Amino acid sequence: MKRGASPKTPAGKSPAGKSPAGKSPAGKAAPQSVLRVEAITSFQPGDLHDICDAAEDAINAGGGFGWVRPPERSVLENYWKGILVIPERLLIVARIDGVICGSAQILRPTVNNEAQAFAVQLQHAFIAPWARGHGLARQLMEKAEMLARSEGFDVITLDVRATQERAIRLYEAMGYHRWGENPFYARVDSEPVTGLYFYKDLRVGPGSTGSIGPIGPAARSQKRGTAK
Repeated sequence: MKRGASPKTPAGKSPAGKSPAGKSPAGKAAPQSVLRVEAITSFQPGDLHDICDAAEDAINAGGGFGWVRPPERSVLENYWKGILVIPERLLIVARIDGVICGSAQILRPTVNNEAQAFAVQLQHAFIAPWARGHGLARQLMEKAEMLARSEGFDVITLDVRATQERAIRLYEAMGYHRWGENPFYARVDSEPVTGLYFYKDLRVGPGSTGSIGPIGPAARSQKRGTAK
């Protein structure tokens, strides 16, 4: 059941996820809205409803996220609840005036995957259409990179449908390198959709000396040791 209007509902978005009268067709939040990006380990009251709404909006807009069409609400709710209990996954959410309007997930390697213990995957990054235009997609990426670095990871990888041109432009602008593609990455309405693969070396960036040291678990342990 949809929640009624409350102080948590951001300007420019009604509880039903539609633009109220007098707002732009995109339903963008007002310029004075409070933006926040954070990692969470539990849902606050209303969060589950909001993240399901945002995911449905993104799926309907062709935003990928695995689903071609929104599943039943109970399926979405169980999906998000499940994400929070998987040890290898870290959920990052974007908020406008406290309302979740997008998210991204960091997937850490499993403990038995020593050969790839230096890298994390960024998965299912999205911003609901009504919340775009505020720089939240970039903030989600920056938060993911910061958290990956803080845990000692050296590389972040991601993949995306070739149809997600706006996301691809952002990845390239942030220094992600495209290394390959899969012409049969996905299938939408019985038609194949190409997927593109990217990586970013997290050891190279602002403040980097350009000297790249060892990579992998030993380097991660070294970083954590010097950080104490």
